[in-house]
Amino acid sequence: MKSAYLVASAALLLGATTIAHGQELIVNSYGGPYEQIIQDAIIKPFEEQYGVSVIYDAVGSSQQDYAKIKATNGRPGFDVVVMTASQSLEGCREGLLEPLSVETVPNLAYLNAAISAVAGECGAVHELQYLALLYRTDMLEEAPVSWTDLFDERLDNRIVLPTFANIMAAFLTQLMSSVHGGDIDDNIDPGFEAMARLAAQSIGFEQASAILESYIQDGRVWAMPFWDGRAQLLVDSGAPVDYVLPREGSIPLIATLNVPVGADNKELALKFVDFFLEKTSRERWVEGYKVGSARADIEVSEEARTRKITTQADLDALLLPDLTALAVNLSTWGQRWEREVVPAAR
Repeated sequence: MKSAYLVASAALLLGATTIAHGQELIVNSYGGPYEQIIQDAIIKPFEEQYGVSVIYDAVGSSQQDYAKIKATNGRPGFDVVVMTASQSLEGCREGLLEPLSVETVPNLAYLNAAISAVAGECGAVHELQYLALLYRTDMLEEAPVSWTDLFDERLDNRIVLPTFANIMAAFLTQLMSSVHGGDIDDNIDPGFEAMARLAAQSIGFEQASAILESYIQDGRVWAMPFWDGRAQLLVDSGAPVDYVLPREGSIPLIATLNVPVGADNKELALKFVDFFLEKTSRERWVEGYKVGSARADIEVSEEARTRKITTQADLDALLLPDLTALAVNLSTWGQRWEREVVPAAR
């Protein structure tokens, strides 16, 4: 694999002159704090190295972006898009996204093979967030260590849960299934039984992450599942909260970089994806956006090493669902959630 990387790198260097100065690349992703971080950590260094301009398109969610790719048959008007691994798999199956390889994106050789396999051949995994257990440090004397700590009687009426429209709900059900004797793909019954019990001591359900976090910020909730990246932003804001990766492990939210098959500037798009996956780019991204990486050879701060997915051991400990099977099951699971979990809430 590494030899393929060296050959591909040499080929890219020899072909670097084909990238004309002054070219424009359109990158579609998120707004808010994400936009400033990607500008500083990735886009500006890329522009300086290649002498090109990057137009940042922060319009639309990843679902809306993928809908645009489908509606235009792979010609959405942007060259690179940030999506989830599930959308990457679907777009690849439908022939709407460009397949990637170490020949076109050499730094793919350094990504964890198991994580890359989950995302499929059209997705370059550029970050990982795991489902963490977020809690109030001023209300709980001891930090939780297990997913089963959510059932503690001290948390009765002090938990809020995601709706099933938020993928956190499916991931939490899978985790609860694993913890209670099932598994994350096939034997999911223990997960639904556990979630019904948990719903009985919750204050209800919310879909948007911003609303979910408001519950723990104002003290109505003392513990809840939440993505570690957003949890870290809450910690950094000075809120009396902290978060843990429970001892049973977690399921990652895998974000990918994708190139639509009909991208106008495909050559430069592939170079951007490769640049995003470079070791130094990975390090800036992990430190800047407070997320994990599928590349384990990065060198980051002690805080990042202890709180984020950055090492081979961290990657090996993740529970990796079959996202294709999950996509097939989501509708049925959602109906079951409405029948069994929602009615159990207060």
